[in-house]
Amino acid sequence: MPTFKQTLTRLLQSQGFGTRRHCQNLILEGAVEVDGVNATDPDQIVTTTPKTLTINGQHWPYREHATIMLHKPAGYECSHQPQHHLSVFSLLPAPLITRGIQCAGRLDYDTTGLLLLSDDGAFVHRYSSPKKALGKVYEVTAKHCVSEEQIAVLQAGVLLRGETAPVIPLVCERIDDHRLRLTITEGKYHQVKRMIAAVGNRCEALHRIAVAEFVLPDDLAEGQWKWIDIGMP
Repeated sequence: MPTFKQTLTRLLQSQGFGTRRHCQNLILEGAVEVDGVNATDPDQIVTTTPKTLTINGQHWPYREHATIMLHKPAGYECSHQPQHHLSVFSLLPAPLITRGIQCAGRLDYDTTGLLLLSDDGAFVHRYSSPKKALGKVYEVTAKHCVSEEQIAVLQAGVLLRGETAPVIPLVCERIDDHRLRLTITEGKYHQVKRMIAAVGNRCEALHRIAVAEFVLPDDLAEGQWKWIDIGMP
């Protein structure tokens, strides 16, 4: 990470803590610590090498880009302006929203699991662009027992209504009588649900466990998020 100098006020602004005036007031009120040391001068020069800020007693690691994973619960829309349900952004702290964090690919309101978000446009493009053909792994709970015939048809590829070419999963494997794991690279509208319907079954629940190299941690509870520390591949 390159190192350059800036004022503490500007550093706080870059991390999403509000307007210039608000950040200055936080510092003047003694609410800010840098690496455990209280800072009271808004014009203090700091470097942007990795450090921990503490704002009103809450630790906040410095990030050049805010990139996170969220365990999305059911009943949330991946939109800043949801139409019928709560927004996934309501699950995130204000500094991330202020920084303009966006979803890198979306999940339906009733789909749970791994959602990637970032304020880094290159990251968002890479992990949301269909042209990248990145693998996305879903666990499907079907209404009816999943037959070997249905698995075989899915593996061979199914033609969805309105499409001109069949969609073929990278992986299609049965977990148990009512659950299967699908890995797809496309991102067509309701694709997994439509694939299951195309073989005569119905998707009762859909859970995404991985996107490319990112895997949903077992210990990340629904509605919780965590930082992703990466460089662009």
